[in-house]
Parts: sequence; C-alpha cells; structure tokens
Amino acid sequence: MTYELSPPTDNVRRQMQAQKTSGTKIEMEVRRRLHAEGYRYRVNRKIVSDQPFKGDIVWVGRRLVVFLDGCFWHGCPLHGTTPKSNRAWWEAKIAANRERDQRTDEMLRGRGWKVLRFWEHGDPVLITASIAEHLS
Repeated sequence: MTYELSPPTDNVRRQMQAQKTSGTKIEMEVRRRLHAEGYRYRVNRKIVSDQPFKGDIVWVGRRLVVFLDGCFWHGCPLHGTTPKSNRAWWEAKIAANRERDQRTDEMLRGRGWKVLRFWEHGDPVLITASIAEHLS
C-alpha cells in the first residue's frame, strides 16, 4: 500500500530538516563499541549507486549494512508516537517510511546484502554483539 503525502507545512519542513540523521546517540555508542573491538567500517555510506539511501554503518566488502532506526520516524511499535496536530498526515508519513524501509531491505537482500535493523532504544551492548556475530 502506498500513501500519497501532501507537502508538509513550512514549519514541519523546518522541524524535519533540523532532525539529526547521522551521529545519533545510539549510532555513536554502537560505533565506539565496534571500534573498540577492532572493527572498521564506513559511516553514513551510500550502499548502491542507483539508490539514494545510505546505511548507518556499512561493510562494503562483507556486504553488511546496519540501520539504527529512530522510534518516531520509523514507527517503533513500543515507543513510536504520532503528533496530535495533523495526525492523518503524520500517520501516512510514518507508514510511508516503514514501507520504504521494507522495500530497501528487500532490494538489498536481493542484491546479496545482509541487512540488520535495530531500534534507537536498543541496548548498545546487545546491538554490538549481534553485529559482531554477523562479522565473525
């Protein structure tokens, strides 16, 4: 199911553009832990040349990409919320984000990539351990 989104208001656009997309708290913690364990990686890297999205942590040679998804923007079932004003627009926006994530995962797996997704509320120790398992 695809949602048609009308353009956001100028205020919403400014708020969305101000959101941090790389170097979030969870990203930094996981990256520090991976680096301390001796893993080297690329950050905020475009994965395939014909697609606009970027992986949060990427190992090109191993064809492994990690996405650390924010609870609000990616519709976390535990912590995701919907603003009260313009509720229908936000519901459609978050649903479209989730659909995009699914398409991205399917496309990458179809091209031979391992895709790992974690929520921002996840335990950095457990996330790092899970990633390390896929790198061993």
